[in-house]
Amino acid sequence: MIDKVRDGLPFAEFHTMQELLNVTEERMGAWLGMSRATLHRRKKLGTLDRAESDRLVRYARILSHATAALGGIEGARSWLVAPAISFHGECPLDYADTEIGAREVDALLGRLEHGVFS
Repeated sequence: MIDKVRDGLPFAEFHTMQELLNVTEERMGAWLGMSRATLHRRKKLGTLDRAESDRLVRYARILSHATAALGGIEGARSWLVAPAISFHGECPLDYADTEIGAREVDALLGRLEHGVFS
C-alpha cells in the first residue's frame, strides 16, 4: 500500500471515497487540499499525487473506524459531516485535514467505541 500511495492512487479511488461519504467532488477535493483547477487536472491525468493519496487513505481510515464505532456506514456518514462541539464546531472530516486532527477524531471514535463519552 505504501508504494501505491507513493506512486499516486488512481483517481477512481477519489470517486469511491466521495460516493462512500456522499459528498460533492469539490468538498472531497478540499479535504485533500486540492483547488478546483487541481481537481480538474487530476481527473484528466487519472491519478492523485503522493500527498493527495496519503490524505485519501487518512479519510478512508477514519471512515472505516467511524463505520465500526457507530454501527454502519449511515451512522458514520452522518457523524463525520455534522458539526461537533469536540472539534470546536467543525465536522470531524474538516477537523481531520491534518494528521494531528485525524488522530483526535480517531481518539474520540475510540472513546465512543468503549463507552467513554467526553
